[in-house]
Amino acid sequence: MTKTDTNTRTERIHADHTVTKRLGNWTRAPRFEIRARGGLAVLDLRSPDLPADVEIRLDLHRSTVKLLVPDDATVDHWDLSWTGKGKVKDAQGLSAVPSAVPSGTANRRIRLVGSAANSEIRVHRGGVAIVSAMFSRAYLQDLRHAHKTGGVPTVDDPGRTA
Repeated sequence: MTKTDTNTRTERIHADHTVTKRLGNWTRAPRFEIRARGGLAVLDLRSPDLPADVEIRLDLHRSTVKLLVPDDATVDHWDLSWTGKGKVKDAQGLSAVPSAVPSGTANRRIRLVGSAANSEIRVHRGGVAIVSAMFSRAYLQDLRHAHKTGGVPTVDDPGRTA
């Protein structure tokens, strides 16, 4: 894959009445499209291989999207339109209003655009993000692989090098 392919690539995630998880160092794409209907999508955006600006286009209906982000990331949801109930739950995060965050404060900016109908976006940082990643089959497989090869697991902390 060339450098231009990496910068123009869009990852598509579909969760229709199911749970879809993308954990660890799984992509380098700057753009994501998530379409969910009655499902749960978990995205790990803590990888150091991801670009500084990430855009997530959402089309949600009665769904939940869980974002595992670095501690210093800014989640901008200004361009996200809501129908019915729902909100972005980010207890530990920086302000979602772009003008309220001084430039140069955060390493990664995650921009949410699209629509959400009776849905919610949960943002997990730090230890909560690590625990969220650890409660998955992918983490158990990563542990087994690390044990067999003598390496270290990276699903819980994508910044860790093997």
